Amino acid sequence: METSDLYGKVLSGTVTDLNKEEAFVQIEGITFALDLSELDELPELGDEIGGFVYETQSHKNKITTVMPKVMEGIWDYAEVKDVRSDLGVFVDAGLPDKDIVVSLDELPLEHSEWPKKGDQVMVELEVDHKGRLWGKLADINLYTQLARSASDNEKNRDETGHVIAIRDSGTFVMTDSYFMGFIYTSEQDGPLRIGKEVKTRVIGSSHRRLNLSMRPRAFEEITPDAEMIMAVLEHARDNKIPYTDKSDPQDIKDYFGISKGSFKRALGNLMKQRKIEQKDGYTYLKKS
Repeated sequence: METSDLYGKVLSGTVTDLNKEEAFVQIEGITFALDLSELDELPELGDEIGGFVYETQSHKNKITTVMPKVMEGIWDYAEVKDVRSDLGVFVDAGLPDKDIVVSLDELPLEHSEWPKKGDQVMVELEVDHKGRLWGKLADINLYTQLARSASDNEKNRDETGHVIAIRDSGTFVMTDSYFMGFIYTSEQDGPLRIGKEVKTRVIGSSHRRLNLSMRPRAFEEITPDAEMIMAVLEHARDNKIPYTDKSDPQDIKDYFGISKGSFKRALGNLMKQRKIEQKDGYTYLKKS
């Protein structure tokens, strides 16, 4: 039997040797190293030990009793650790000294839509005929099977999720609460990529999935006037200014260059977001 035939499987073998850091487990006449730090007790020669068998990044035969997060037929989210344009993305499947490659054949044609380091993608493990471990990216059909049915009762709720597929009309998202969501391009706040975490709000539902938006609610939008007031407060001594919605219109015009009506609307916007407060003739920047 070739060594590569054993990779990616959960197998048992016999302890044939030990040193200070490792036990050496023989399976089908082939030796695999096991970190003693994984065991509660020191094994003895002849003991049977089972674990997941693989080849490390440094081409060392390894067996681990710590099962990887993803295996053949077992899907889970894995963090992207590195990206190579000529190969694909490397993800952490939970194996010591071994990241799994999601091939570029699994990824979008546009490199701008590829996951970046730190993103999360759902994968399962695949083992090719040479014993190499690969990550297979979950497709829409799998997410559809996992997803809960959405209803109109979810409207206006905040949802965090990860991008799972990108289309011309918008982007599919699987939320952390396992709803399938869709963000039309008009409701996105910029270009998206597979695996990116997005913070959204529910604006409706259709076809058992949520319609999502990344755009802020109307009261959450900070207008240019509000941005100017925030900048003034951030640079003011003690983060306060002697102007409120009761101030003289001409004083406001002279200092800010805007009408009192615009000033009051900007203050109202910031107070709804709890960024400022008014007290004793002053407007204060609230400490976060």
